[in-house]
Amino acid sequence: MPDTFDLILRGGTVVNHDGIGLRDIGIRGGRIAAIGALAQASAGETIDATGLTILPGVIDTQVHFREPGATHKEDLESGARAAVLGGVTAVFEMPNTTPPTTTAEALADKVARATHRMACDFSFWVGGTRDTLADIPELEQLPGSAGIKVFAGSSTGDLLVEDEATLSDILSLTSRRVAFHSESEPRLRARLGVRREGDPASHSEWRDAEAALECTQMLVGLAEDARKPIHILHVSTAEEMVLLAQHKGLVSVEVTPQHLTLTAEEAYPRLGTRAQMNPPLRSAAHQRAVWQAVNDGVADILGSDHAPHTLEEKAKPYPNSPSGMPGVQTLLPIMLGHVAAGRLTLQRLVDMTSAGPQRLFGIAGKGRIAVGYDADFTVVDLAATRTIEGARMASKSGWTPFDGRVVKGFPIGTIVRGHKVMWDGEVIGAAMGEPVRFVGA
Repeated sequence: MPDTFDLILRGGTVVNHDGIGLRDIGIRGGRIAAIGALAQASAGETIDATGLTILPGVIDTQVHFREPGATHKEDLESGARAAVLGGVTAVFEMPNTTPPTTTAEALADKVARATHRMACDFSFWVGGTRDTLADIPELEQLPGSAGIKVFAGSSTGDLLVEDEATLSDILSLTSRRVAFHSESEPRLRARLGVRREGDPASHSEWRDAEAALECTQMLVGLAEDARKPIHILHVSTAEEMVLLAQHKGLVSVEVTPQHLTLTAEEAYPRLGTRAQMNPPLRSAAHQRAVWQAVNDGVADILGSDHAPHTLEEKAKPYPNSPSGMPGVQTLLPIMLGHVAAGRLTLQRLVDMTSAGPQRLFGIAGKGRIAVGYDADFTVVDLAATRTIEGARMASKSGWTPFDGRVVKGFPIGTIVRGHKVMWDGEVIGAAMGEPVRFVGA
């Protein structure tokens, strides 16, 4: 008697940990039940994936969805819609909301808000601060917790922790990998005069490469002393990559599509304050070094650092304009464009967006296409040519720094635990998002 499945993806090219090839995938109960030739099998629904490429579901481990506190520019529902339209099946959301996610109650509130309201699966970083030290061992193990995130340099919100003693104390209490925003706050304060009113290009001069390197050097030293794994977010400089290449045992590295695609020289004249982010866009020379780190394996994963603000907010004259730009919907299209241009391989992209996050953060049941794993898939058309348009962005912010950019390769479908949640540019069905599970948590 032939096998019966809830869903079969038939005839697609599967990019997996063991290579690339034509395979069918059978899904039952939200998980992958069979991979191979399933011509004789039947299913409640069959998707003809002929000519399409099936990737493990993309996981974006750095997004800011602004809920609670600033839902005029994003909320969990709108952010998740943007995610699945971009082929993203799970996100880790950041703690700098209002109130900040620094307590068990605040985390539980976010999980309740998100469950079966977000179109993708989710987890929430919990802010590590000097006031919550005693709670850190509990907070990083709670359902829905992605672990501890520390702002070692100021950005949006008020979660700054800059002194080495507190940073060391946080590391002494953690058992999971801790994520850091790394810029030296003393150097940023000392250089405030570098900012020029009305000139957003001075943002990259103020928050210079030395500010990033100083803080990353400190964090690497603390991690080595504590023998605890850390994760440096949105690394943007050549000097940091040289340092981090020497400390890959304990330190993992995230890079963003923005730093790989936009340069300060080009972006500020074109985008003005819309190019403003932390850490800032860098020179073409730094960008080349970041690309080298991707190809050398120094960079581990990609994160969008989706940080939406309204166009009205971004139009304020610098330095009163907020830092950050949307990116969860464009992460995959931008990077598929780089694949088409030969800057990285499709398998390297897959590792940086699925297997890599799973490996670094101990995600259970996601990150690869294998029997028993969650049926999370990102279906792409590698031959499709599309123009990225701000008008098509689902984020409440309503814009993208990549407006007008032509890319080759585009997400066609997003499947989360066997549910088709996006197909051909439309979000489908009721939201089914649930907390990401972690090994040992």
